Amino acid sequence: MHIIKLNATDSTNQYLKNLLLTKFIEDFTVVTANKQTKARGQMGTTWQSDTGKNLTFSILKQFDHFLVQNQYYLNITVSLAVYAFLKTLNVPNLAIKWPNDILSGNQKICGILIENVLQGQHINSSIIGIGLNVNQTEFHNLFNVSSLKLLLGEKFNLDELLYMLLNEIKSNFDLLNSDQYKFLDKAYLAVLYRKDLISNFKDANGMSFTGTITGISSEGKLIVQLADFTLREYNMKEIKLLN
Repeated sequence: MHIIKLNATDSTNQYLKNLLLTKFIEDFTVVTANKQTKARGQMGTTWQSDTGKNLTFSILKQFDHFLVQNQYYLNITVSLAVYAFLKTLNVPNLAIKWPNDILSGNQKICGILIENVLQGQHINSSIIGIGLNVNQTEFHNLFNVSSLKLLLGEKFNLDELLYMLLNEIKSNFDLLNSDQYKFLDKAYLAVLYRKDLISNFKDANGMSFTGTITGISSEGKLIVQLADFTLREYNMKEIKLLN
């Protein structure tokens, strides 16, 4: 495991992308930064993080024969690793909000952004960006956001947490093969936020509706049972969970 520590960068994901263009990088190279000026989340959102208070890092994962059609399981594997790590810290009421936000109750404490480098029908490598709120206690103009310090009432050593989390993620990559997909599906659904509960949604056209999350398709789409009991699958750009 090779770790590159930066004081500041625009984005650790982008930093790794640039490295890939210029030199050979070993598998599981990690870039971490005290400050990211252009950190991104899912759907182009920005990630707000006070300098030196949170874990913001990216991991390069290389593959030999990992099919594009199975990329959903990479999301699951990383999400479950973060979930398991936070469980060891006794973070209360943990859940994974589809596709890969980690919540305590209804408050977000961790976001994950995975960007893949494709070669034909295979994923050649993935850059896995993770932002975990650790010691930050104020989140300006953000709602339903929390941190480990707010939840557990103590200040954490960022380096210690980083190594613990990296080891959990690296260990979980052993599950990333077809023999383990049923296990991953079951483990993910067991901790999926709002599963089997009537919830409020908004579609891509801005229309609000109610439905119940019943599962995830083999392609990673959210399966929602609508008010008329029909089932519909949604990708990330087509639906937003409001509660």
